[in-house]
Amino acid sequence: MAITLTDSARARIRGYLDADPAAVGLRFGVARTGCSGWGYKVDMARSMAPGDTVFDADGIGIHVDADSLALVDGTVIDFIKQGLNEQFVFRNPNVAGECGCGESFTTDADKAA
Repeated sequence: MAITLTDSARARIRGYLDADPAAVGLRFGVARTGCSGWGYKVDMARSMAPGDTVFDADGIGIHVDADSLALVDGTVIDFIKQGLNEQFVFRNPNVAGECGCGESFTTDADKAA
């Protein structure tokens, strides 16, 4: 199991962590949302929560809750800049489909249910 960061994502997250001394890492997971099913939740982790799995990405702890773990396992988090636009991009091998607006995704397990 793994969650990884590209160099650009690591640099951006490191900036957030440096600006927020109370943060202990990145919290990454999913929640039911949108028209397809799952949407990403990203925030600064303030503490270790019960059931968290923590991945180390060159000194950045990525905290993933137990309910999200199977849905985000293997994800590569990237940060891209295109002109004036900047955003985090998630390359998640578990995604089987996305809604048209790009807000949510489904997995093969969702299709089987």
